[in-house]
Amino acid sequence: MTLNVLIAPSGFKESLAAEDVAASIARGVARAAPEAQIRCLPMVDGGEGFTKGLVAATGGSLHEVEVTGPVGQPVQSHFGFLGESGPRTAVLEMAAAAGLRLVPTEIRDPTVTTTFGVGELIRAAMDAGAERILIGCGDSGTNDGGAGMAQALGMRLLDRKGRELGPGGRHLRDLHRIDMSGRDPRLDHVRIDVACNWHNVLCGPKGVARVFGPQKGASPETVEELEAALDVFAGVIAKQLGKDVRTMAGGGASGGLGAGLHAMAGAHLHPRFKIVDRYLKMDSLLREADLVITGEGGIDYQTPRGKIPAEVARRAQNYGLPVIALAGTIGSGAEVNLGHGIASYASIVEGPCSLGEAMEDAEDLVTRAAERMMRLIGVGRVLKAA
Repeated sequence: MTLNVLIAPSGFKESLAAEDVAASIARGVARAAPEAQIRCLPMVDGGEGFTKGLVAATGGSLHEVEVTGPVGQPVQSHFGFLGESGPRTAVLEMAAAAGLRLVPTEIRDPTVTTTFGVGELIRAAMDAGAERILIGCGDSGTNDGGAGMAQALGMRLLDRKGRELGPGGRHLRDLHRIDMSGRDPRLDHVRIDVACNWHNVLCGPKGVARVFGPQKGASPETVEELEAALDVFAGVIAKQLGKDVRTMAGGGASGGLGAGLHAMAGAHLHPRFKIVDRYLKMDSLLREADLVITGEGGIDYQTPRGKIPAEVARRAQNYGLPVIALAGTIGSGAEVNLGHGIASYASIVEGPCSLGEAMEDAEDLVTRAAERMMRLIGVGRVLKAA
C-alpha cells in the first residue's frame, strides 16, 4: 500500500526557511521510501517567511523596501499584497524589519533594539494603497512593546520633561505620556490584523521579557529591567488610552509588539493559526495523509504553547494520524509533547558539534534524520505485516 506522507515543518530559526526544511525532509523520505507519495506544506507562523508564504499561496506580489533595522542601521526588507478578492490586503512580517536574524550575535541586547522598521513597513503598505494590513509576529529581536513602531507612525513617547524616548525597551521605564497628535490618520481607515502566538503575554511571571528575553541576549538582571519597563508602558497605556494590555492574549508577541499594535495602531490580534489556516488549507491535505512529519529548530516544554509542531499534531489528531517531529535541539521538558499528539521526536544532530556547524550543515542533517526515521518506520511496517 502506498504511504502518503505530509511534510509540514516550521523553519529552523536563523538557519533554514520552512520551505528548505520541507524540501530536506522530502529528500530523506524519498531515499528511504521511494514509493511514498509526498506532499509538502511549509508552515508559516508569523515569523520569517510569513509574507512570502502567503503571497505564494494566494498568487500575490512582493515589494522590496529599505527600512530601519533593529539596531538602527538600514536593512533591505519587504511586504506583499495578497492575490485575493476583497479589500486590498498587504501582508508583512515584523521579522523582516526587526527580527533576531538582523541583530548581529556579538551585539545582541534587547534593551536597545527597536521596532521602528515595522512602523516603516506599515507606512509603506499604506503608501501603496493597502486597505487592510495583515502582520505576522514572530522571530523578533526586540523587546520594546512596539514603541519604535509607534514612533515611526507619528506618535511620540515622552518622559516627564516632555523629551522623546530613545530606541529600545529600556527607555520605557521613563515613559510618562504618549502624544497621539501626530499619529498617521490613515490608521483610522485601514484594518490591521495581527497573527500572533496567543499564549504570549506582556507582563507578569510569564511575561515576554522573562520567557523570551534570554534568547535575545538578556541577562537575568536585564530581564527584570525589561519587565519593569514594560510594566510602566502598560500602566501608561491603561491610564491614557484605557486599554489593559498587561495580560491580554497575544500582547507579548514579538517583544510586546502585539500590545503596541493593539493599543496604539488599533490592531486586532488573532491566534496565528486561525489566520494561516485561511490561506494554507491544511485540513484538506491531512485528510489524504497516512503520516505527518513536522519540525522546528528546537522542541521543549514551550512547544505546546502555540509552536508549529504541537499545532500540526493537534490538527493531525482530528484524523487519527501519527506525527513525527524533527528538531535541531531537544530541550528541557520535551517529553510533554508526547501528550499533545506528537508520537515521536528526534534531533537531527548526529554527534558532538558546535551550533555553528549544525546550522551550516542543517540541510544535510535534516535529510539524513528524515531518512533514518523513515527506515525505522519501514521496519515497523514489515513487523506489522509479519
